[in-house]
Amino acid sequence: MKIKQSAASIIFDTMNYAVMILLMLVMIYPLVYVFSASISDNALVSSGDVLLLPKKVTLVAYKQLAANSDLWISYWNTIRYTVVHVILTLITTAAMAYPLAKKWLPGRKLILMMAAFTLLFSGGMIPTFLVVQKLGMLNSIWAIVLPSMISTWYLFIMRTFFEALPEELEDAATIDGCSSLQVLLRVVMPLSMPVMATIGLFTAVNQWNAFFDALIYLNDRSMYPLQIMLRNILVAGTTIQGEGDMSLLQTMKYAIIMMATLPILCVYPFIQKYFVQGTMIGGIKG
Repeated sequence: MKIKQSAASIIFDTMNYAVMILLMLVMIYPLVYVFSASISDNALVSSGDVLLLPKKVTLVAYKQLAANSDLWISYWNTIRYTVVHVILTLITTAAMAYPLAKKWLPGRKLILMMAAFTLLFSGGMIPTFLVVQKLGMLNSIWAIVLPSMISTWYLFIMRTFFEALPEELEDAATIDGCSSLQVLLRVVMPLSMPVMATIGLFTAVNQWNAFFDALIYLNDRSMYPLQIMLRNILVAGTTIQGEGDMSLLQTMKYAIIMMATLPILCVYPFIQKYFVQGTMIGGIKG
């Protein structure tokens, strides 16, 4: 049976739809503009004539980027940094969050307090750099991955998720002869796909967009991630070859932004359902 809505309810729903549509347009417009600018004539982009739709469509910026070997080297660096970082983050965060979710763990509250302390205070950039330098990790993948491998915020989210899982499942696995590690791998982890996907997505996006650590720890150009090249074009105002030719600078800026953003946009739809579940379930208990 259809429920008749009051006038106030109709007005409220209409305002909600209007606000949501407005927010959607605000978020979609920059993506459409960047794509249009990347395939438009450089002179028209520089003069501000391109506002929404492309004008004098050309792919010369993409062709010039595709022909440059430095781009693909930096692309590969970013991919491997991101993949390794996500895998190590999920493994180490789960290994730490699982015992912290158990009330029988000795010193559990002290460990949680020490972990929470890092949310407010850190060693700082210079001490961290000195540690990385002394460990001989400069100009290596480990300088990018290891210092930020465990996030305290993700640790608490995963711990909260583990606490919400029924203890009866773990008890049944223990009775069947599973060790604590087997319980984690065979029972807990398969049930934790929502929170794992959520933390994995956050970690991947953060690592994919990171450039500051690479700027500090990497001096070898062959180790540069994609974001360093993007920064050089957007901030330093140089072409991808580092030369003074500015004839395609504007369109190349937008083209490389599209190339840097596209992989994350393609990955998100496949894990969207896990992402929504993980963000909701991770906040049930605290």
